Amino acid sequence: MAGEDFAAGARRAAGLLGSLKSLASTLLAVVETRLLLLGNELHAEKLRLAQLGLLAIAAVFFLVLGIIMMTLLVIVVFWDTHRLLAIGGFAAIYLLAGIVFGVTVIRRATERSRLFEDSLQELAKDREWLSR
Repeated sequence: MAGEDFAAGARRAAGLLGSLKSLASTLLAVVETRLLLLGNELHAEKLRLAQLGLLAIAAVFFLVLGIIMMTLLVIVVFWDTHRLLAIGGFAAIYLLAGIVFGVTVIRRATERSRLFEDSLQELAKDREWLSR
C-alpha cells in the first residue's frame, strides 16, 4: 500500500514539475517572440530613417541649387531696373519659407511616435490572455 502511494505521489510530482517546465518553456517562447518582433521593428525603423535621411539630403541639395540659380537669373534680368526689389523680394520669400518649415518641424517633433506600437499591442494581448 505504501509503495502505491509513493508511486502515485511521484507521478503527481513529476506531472507538476513537467507542467511547470512546460509553462516556463511557453513563457520563454513568448518573450523570445516579442523580443524578435521588437528587434525587427527597430531594424525596419532604422532602415526607414536612413533612406529618409538620404532622400532628404538629396532633395535639399538640388532644391537649394535650383533656387540659387533661379534667384541669380531673376536678379540678372532685373539688374538694370529693379535689382534691389528683386533681391529684397527673394529675401522675403526665403525668410517666409524658413519660418513655415521651422513651424512644421516643431509640430512634427511634438507628434507621438509610432515606434514599438505593434510590440505594445502584442504585449497587451498577452497580458489579457494571461489574466483570464
